[in-house]
Amino acid sequence: MISFGGRPAAKDLTARARIRDAALKHFAESGFSGATIREIAKTAGVSPGLVRHHFGSKEGLRRVCDTYVLEALHQFNDRVLQEEAPGDSPLTADDKRALDPFQRYLVSTLIEESEVAAPLFDEMVKMIDRWLVKADESRADPPMVDRTTRAALMVAQTMGIAAFHKHVSRVIGMDVLSDEGDQKVALAMLDIYSHNLISPEYAASAREGMAQTAPASETSNDDTMERHSDD
Repeated sequence: MISFGGRPAAKDLTARARIRDAALKHFAESGFSGATIREIAKTAGVSPGLVRHHFGSKEGLRRVCDTYVLEALHQFNDRVLQEEAPGDSPLTADDKRALDPFQRYLVSTLIEESEVAAPLFDEMVKMIDRWLVKADESRADPPMVDRTTRAALMVAQTMGIAAFHKHVSRVIGMDVLSDEGDQKVALAMLDIYSHNLISPEYAASAREGMAQTAPASETSNDDTMERHSDD
């Protein structure tokens, strides 16, 4: 079971848990292909043989990490969705810090385009979809596109901050992976999501304009089909 609001000290973890946490760190920093059993074992304070004893191989260790990360995200997602007061902010500073290593791990996994990348991304989309179900209930206007499309784009946007953290840090003059930088990013995202960038009227006008303009590819396909029917 994963708890938020602070993680136990490394010395209090079992050898298996220390190896898992060390693997999360090295996979996030070096990628799966760049991380080695020897480096992971050194960080965990165990022998490489003990890593293989517990997990069999580096692939087996990654599968355990994937399961652990998804379990953590599901637990956090469930707890937030169960909040009875939607106006309250259940995300504490300790919760945010506990989630940070998982986010970096996910970004590294998705960028590498490994065989586990697609299932991980799809699972995150499903979690965001649950948020949109609740959000759509309070909307005055119907959504322009389906929930899955919106959820996929929201996951990509969220992961993008961590994926491009070097560029974001350079532009804002602060390391976004530091506690201070992380707080600034969190406050900025709250400000962005809590204020409309465009008015509902502008969005409706843009949607109407896009609906009246058929893509060039559609037009060319229709013309081609008409020519074939005349032959």
